[in-house]
Amino acid sequence: MRKTSAALITVSLTALALTGCTAAPSFEGASCERATDSHVASLATVTGDLGTEPKVTLPTPVRINESSVSDLIVGEGRAITTSDQLVALDVALYAGDSGELIVATEFNGDLSRLSNIDSWAQQIPGIATALECATEGSRIITGISPEDFGAEASAGFNLGKDESVVAVIDVLKVYLPHAEGSLEFNGALGLPTVVRAPDGRPGIIVPDADAPEELVVQTLIKGDGPVVTGDEPLRVHYTGVTWEGREVFDSSWDSNAKQFDLTSVIPGFAEGLKRQTVGSQVLIVIPPALGYGEQEQAGIPANSTLVFVVDILGTDSPAGQ
Repeated sequence: MRKTSAALITVSLTALALTGCTAAPSFEGASCERATDSHVASLATVTGDLGTEPKVTLPTPVRINESSVSDLIVGEGRAITTSDQLVALDVALYAGDSGELIVATEFNGDLSRLSNIDSWAQQIPGIATALECATEGSRIITGISPEDFGAEASAGFNLGKDESVVAVIDVLKVYLPHAEGSLEFNGALGLPTVVRAPDGRPGIIVPDADAPEELVVQTLIKGDGPVVTGDEPLRVHYTGVTWEGREVFDSSWDSNAKQFDLTSVIPGFAEGLKRQTVGSQVLIVIPPALGYGEQEQAGIPANSTLVFVVDILGTDSPAGQ
């Protein structure tokens, strides 16, 4: 939690009840199998390494009535399993009539340029569909019909009304959709308990007891990712309630996961996340002295004990790295 109000992140091109077992990947509950079409790969000659700008040759004109996708390189990393899961991509679009490059990202390894399937569905639905179940480290080629490219995007790029588009997409990084790992046993006597919805969203039940006077940190789910040092910003989902009010005063679960720099948050929040691992879910009970103290915040009375449940989804890289 920031010392002031939480800032919103910008997502754009320009810039379950959990168990201890690992389930097979699924996309929004459906089997996560890539329905790829080898024919689309034959539409273009694509050379170059993942993360570098591809060299693409199209036998023009390309006419696509139904969008299809093929994986030129199949990554072994995490799969995209939800529409709101944050990803770092490089994208190049080519006009079907001329074969000319329409627009491309810089293909410079920038992992700070984040988007998700939801944001692509609003811009270019064909790209959103192509990303379903794709894995980190993949290079994708997709042929996009005029309908799936969208009239607004076609007009914005000065394409013909019935012109198709071919896209080459590098999936550079995929963040977790929620905490994933092994369940940890904690003695919960006198402390809040946590329940989880199928999408991982936590609910916090505060007991009818006195709030602890010291900082309490419990790892509820132990992720197997890198250790949090505080040297890099974190990307997290969180829910916060006050012990006394037992009402949610802030949550990221109705929007995109939030970025936090542990040097600019309240002390209890930072201390609760340091030395945790990516993929973990952490319960943090913060006494007023390590929270906002006597300072009233929006929705938080002065001298409040704060209760947070935080899912650590990944670490962010500085812009351009």
